[in-house]
Amino acid sequence: MIELPPKLTKKNFSKALSMLKDTACLEKIRTINNKYLYWDKVKYQAKSEDFSSIDLWTAIKLTRSLDYKHIKLGKYKFSFSQTDYIQKILHEFDLNIGGNLGAQKLIPEQEKDKYLISSIMEEAIASSQIEGAVTTRKKAKEMLRKNDKPRSKSEQMILNNYRTIQTIVGWKSQALTTESLLNIQKLISNNTLDDKEDEGKFRTTNDIYVVNHIDSEIVHTPPDYKEIPTLIDEICNFFNNDNHDFFIHPVIKGIILHFMIGYIHPFVDGNGRTARTLFYWYLLSKGYWLTEYLSISRLIVKSKNQYESAYLYTENDDNDLTYFINYNLKTMDKAYDALREYIQRKIDEKKYFTNFQRIQFINSRQAEILKWFYDEPHLLLTVKEVETRLRTSNQTARTDLQQLLSLGYLELIQINKKKQAFARGADFENKINEKTTHNKSYM
Repeated sequence: MIELPPKLTKKNFSKALSMLKDTACLEKIRTINNKYLYWDKVKYQAKSEDFSSIDLWTAIKLTRSLDYKHIKLGKYKFSFSQTDYIQKILHEFDLNIGGNLGAQKLIPEQEKDKYLISSIMEEAIASSQIEGAVTTRKKAKEMLRKNDKPRSKSEQMILNNYRTIQTIVGWKSQALTTESLLNIQKLISNNTLDDKEDEGKFRTTNDIYVVNHIDSEIVHTPPDYKEIPTLIDEICNFFNNDNHDFFIHPVIKGIILHFMIGYIHPFVDGNGRTARTLFYWYLLSKGYWLTEYLSISRLIVKSKNQYESAYLYTENDDNDLTYFINYNLKTMDKAYDALREYIQRKIDEKKYFTNFQRIQFINSRQAEILKWFYDEPHLLLTVKEVETRLRTSNQTARTDLQQLLSLGYLELIQINKKKQAFARGADFENKINEKTTHNKSYM
């Protein structure tokens, strides 16, 4: 459990006001606010004999309250601040994730489809892993590429997420409605719930809690189920309209939508995956096109404790959303850096791939297929998987593989009575080395 902040008293306020007049104290408070530290970290920052940790916390709360913007959802009140860090990173996102100049240059036009498939797969896998799906990325990607039938609940969760993300890409210009939100949850939870009747429906009881899985202690009690229809109507209105009392940056608004679904917990299951899908949908609807290529959930998996703590910090500190906003902005920033590194790595690989493209009598798709087999000696590929990987027709994939078979690069393996796959031919490595070495001599 997260330690609750101390109750503030008039005595603390008096001391805090005097601290705000001290330059050194004020600088310390600015640093803490920029990191947006919670009480459990702030209490160790008061190293001066002149003020206590509670005095420092009171001064921090005072400065934060002066900058608060307030949001109401039903009878529930929330607030958030826009720190220097938040404003700086939002500016960078505007330039790089939604911008039409720098951002458009990041991904080579001819590679966009390929990167998009990979990113959607990564997001689908990681978002499911956050909710308990147990499988490796390699196995999950293999299932998606081969279009195999899920063999477990974990694989079904991942397939559901994959199909859902693909679906909302086509919805990005549509308004959010109660029906479309229910459809998202239905897609996400398909064949994964104890009771299939719970798919695409709001919960109808209060017998649901968010618990700490280590000691089963309740950490959040969602609103009464009778409030859900009204709260979801307000969520839809918040999503669809920008007529607020003050400007809310689209990225912040998307993060708030993410939080609110988790807070309301309108479904028996699938709340987290629905919340993250809604976040993607909102940013895509506002022109942040690069969001499609960011696997944010993959980084959340690596910092799941911080993700959960951001929820709890917000609720424990008078519903201050800034904790959750701060965490998500940092995660988005890391996801963007990871995307840039990934694309640079792929560009470097493409230079190496040029040698395969120089092999006579094969096209660029076949060159890519040969490189897959070169990189993975024990790889088995079906026509369906090549079709999925290359985003081409079944007939084109079949023709490409058959030609490589006739040229001696591949051989056909009979997996069962109906299913066949292609593998390296017996002389694959010698043929490749001969062709690529021959071509290098002309470079």
